[in-house]
Amino acid sequence: MTPSDLRIVCLLPSATEIVAALGLTDQIVARSHECDYPPEILNRPICTEARINSEQPSAEIDANILNLVKKALSIYELKTDVLEQLQPTHIITQDQCDVCAVNFDVVEKAVRELTSSQPELISLQPNLLGEVWTDIEQVATKLGVASQPLLTQLHSRVEACRQKTQALPDNQRLTVAGIEWTDPLMATGNWIPELITIAGGNPLFGALGKHSPYLEWDQLVAADPQVIIIMPCGFDLDRTYQEAQQLTQRLEWSSLQAVRNGKVYLADGNSYFNRPGPRLVDSLEILAEILHPEMFNFGYQDTGWKRFEAGNA
Repeated sequence: MTPSDLRIVCLLPSATEIVAALGLTDQIVARSHECDYPPEILNRPICTEARINSEQPSAEIDANILNLVKKALSIYELKTDVLEQLQPTHIITQDQCDVCAVNFDVVEKAVRELTSSQPELISLQPNLLGEVWTDIEQVATKLGVASQPLLTQLHSRVEACRQKTQALPDNQRLTVAGIEWTDPLMATGNWIPELITIAGGNPLFGALGKHSPYLEWDQLVAADPQVIIIMPCGFDLDRTYQEAQQLTQRLEWSSLQAVRNGKVYLADGNSYFNRPGPRLVDSLEILAEILHPEMFNFGYQDTGWKRFEAGNA
């Protein structure tokens, strides 16, 4: 099968970004409702929808997700009629997080029931940066294109950051609390602690390669991080600003050294940190800018991140 024969359905944003970065944007015939990058794919048919309303307050979103999971229901629905019409050759999905995209079992069942095509399923399962590279290589191999040009470029950008920060003394590696959800409070996990380390920080919460953990407010206060970076899953900068406001209502908020020293930042988790694809390297560069502005200036300020001042968007 040649690239021109490919008909690819991407069921999560990182998959869409991987396929596009491999030069196959034109071969994407459908996307998930969350796939919004690159902009050229916005006119493709949507084949998923969420069973929850993302405009709800964070606590209600979390409660509704937990309720669906408890009932063993998928958080997302797959439009099998769209798949049937499109006759894809490949469907790229994931088996890493049921909150992030359509449950793998749902996709597998839908593919078995298709009558007009028998697409090949490609499942992504990254928890670490190296596993993201492996996924890119896997997708490229399955689709019959080269991964090395893309991977070489991504690796070189990572190493450019690493080489500048690896010699930093401990007292210049600021302690960092990455916040992935505000109500209930959750710390960042998976690849984020790794990115913080490469960017020259010292991540306080979240185990390398493990899902994002719930975080008690007392834990945050006791750790008293030097830097707080708020990057809620699925939210852009404007929504992240709204979510961050509720943290300021806590009595201990103003006593945290990160707050006193003006080192609380908002980051666009939806575009960058939450998507295990090529733009994780952009995420690393954002962290490097935040943590070591004396060493890095990639130009992401005000688009990928901004300093947080309560009451001042």
